[in-house]
Amino acid sequence: MKLNIAVLPGDGIGPEVTKQSIKVLNAIAMEFNHSFSFKHASVGAVAIKEKGNPLPEETLKLCKQNNAILFGAIGDPKYDNDPSAPVRPEQGLLKLRKELGLFANIRPVKAYDTLLDKSPLKEERIKGTDISIYRELTGGIYFGEKKLNEEGTEASDLCVYSKFEIERITHLAFKAAQSRNKKVTLVDKANVLESSRLWRKIVTQVSKGYQDVTLDFLFVDNAAMQLILNPKQFDVLLTENMFGDILSDEASVIGGSIGLLASASVGEKYALFEPIHGSYPQAKGKGIANPIASILSAAMLLEHFALFKEAELIRKAVEKSLELGITTPDLNSRNPSITTDRVGDFIEDFIINPKDSNINFANIHLGQSTII
Repeated sequence: MKLNIAVLPGDGIGPEVTKQSIKVLNAIAMEFNHSFSFKHASVGAVAIKEKGNPLPEETLKLCKQNNAILFGAIGDPKYDNDPSAPVRPEQGLLKLRKELGLFANIRPVKAYDTLLDKSPLKEERIKGTDISIYRELTGGIYFGEKKLNEEGTEASDLCVYSKFEIERITHLAFKAAQSRNKKVTLVDKANVLESSRLWRKIVTQVSKGYQDVTLDFLFVDNAAMQLILNPKQFDVLLTENMFGDILSDEASVIGGSIGLLASASVGEKYALFEPIHGSYPQAKGKGIANPIASILSAAMLLEHFALFKEAELIRKAVEKSLELGITTPDLNSRNPSITTDRVGDFIEDFIINPKDSNINFANIHLGQSTII
């Protein structure tokens, strides 16, 4: 298969982790006789610096001309510490989602057996956790009308959802549940919010077309507690934009590091793949950024194009790296010499030589990886 992939590394550690994903995708292309081409463009704070715009027109054009988008991260302390800044890096990602119609964000959350001791939660509580979060991405409070009075003393953000917006992501969530454990949990605040009551009504209607899937409801405050108390109860979590943003970040602690969580943002025509972590500017250039979330996002990219064997091989390589402790300091503080690049090197090497992984592990410890 031939794929043209737009690469938007972004800010902070984005370029470092994205580099590893490209390395891994090139290994997959070589092993499975595919052709992947990569074209880079700027977004976020780096794009503001270069073009004065967090999403330059040429970046948007490139995204529309390619089959998929591999995204890094956006954000910069310069803007985080200045809430009055009229142009912000995050505006680039929000506009990109809207322009490309990326209405569904899919975030897998898994507790790896080899990392159960890395989680702040008890092992017996999280073992076996395997959740897929479906977050609506182009509606709700993030995109609603925003107002600030002339005195700067009163502000509002409007949360608006339509039947169409709710239906299209609900169908995706139920179809996903059919190939998993056949359970969807809608998370809302229907006891208070009119928009949530519309979500309940529409989701209930859609669920009638999926008789093999069980539908449950949870208020968002209870869902936040249940994610910590008993995450294994969930299969597919379906929710609106802001709730999904918060809950998926909360769920990141289950696996022991936010550096493990990948995501896909999909629409009718376009698809974008990115780690859910931020730009982590404190780690920029230090070689300590965990690339696994970005690499697993590349696996989701392959799955999107029905390259299931290829995606599974990446996941097996990731699991082997975790099993052998070939991980960055967030997961392996005892061996800080294993850098971002070395994790990517090992996963790349496993894809090319899976039977030799233990030999390569020894080589990597010696600083002599066979692929360097």
